[in-house]
Amino acid sequence: MKISIITVVYNAEPYIKDCIESVINQSYQPIEYIIIDGGSTDQTLNIIEKYKQNVTHLVSEKDQGLYDAINKGIKLASGGVIGLLNADDMLVGSHVVAEIAKAFAAQPDIQAVYGDLNYVTADKRKVVRQWRSQQADLKDLEKGWMPAHPTLYLKRELFKSYGNYALDMGTAADYDLILRFFHTYKLKAIYLPLLMVNMRTGGVSNRNASSLLHALKNDYKALLRNKIPNPIWVLLRKKLSKLEQF
Repeated sequence: MKISIITVVYNAEPYIKDCIESVINQSYQPIEYIIIDGGSTDQTLNIIEKYKQNVTHLVSEKDQGLYDAINKGIKLASGGVIGLLNADDMLVGSHVVAEIAKAFAAQPDIQAVYGDLNYVTADKRKVVRQWRSQQADLKDLEKGWMPAHPTLYLKRELFKSYGNYALDMGTAADYDLILRFFHTYKLKAIYLPLLMVNMRTGGVSNRNASSLLHALKNDYKALLRNKIPNPIWVLLRKKLSKLEQF
């Protein structure tokens, strides 16, 4: 099974090397590696150029933001399974993709696999938060649970059947897609108790109070769009659950 990994990047000169090397050092093959660059103006493209023999597709052009770039990558992907790795994140060890592939091979009817994630400082020296997931069901989604998005690997056919990331959902486009796939269409997913990703802190939805408020509004919009019962209560549970990760 070919697995496609998409990295979206814009001016990530300090981090893109770590990200790329964590992909190309995977023991599993075949991996289709797709990098979508938003027109970086620093040394990002020069760094990527050093690894061009390991990059299947490289696109560098202006886009409408993170999720528009991800959708471009999905359109290019030809693997049976698609995963995302942010430009400032890293796969943890060379065995991660092999374990993901093994899970799909062991249960051919499953449509998604997800695992665990650490939030780390920019220098990777300290773990700030630990996102430990679980085997979840619809009731968990209705209590504010969601898998760690950077650990989520989905069969490519799902995007064809149920759509890509919605560009009108802002920072909640990933939450909207998860609710759509997991809750509305009830895909079959399994949890791997495996640390998959080290994610540097400082995401776009967590930069300041204004960003946090905007993220809350977008999450609420995603809950309404996907007809989740008691959306305000779910939103509160979703935010409170993060306290357990510290």
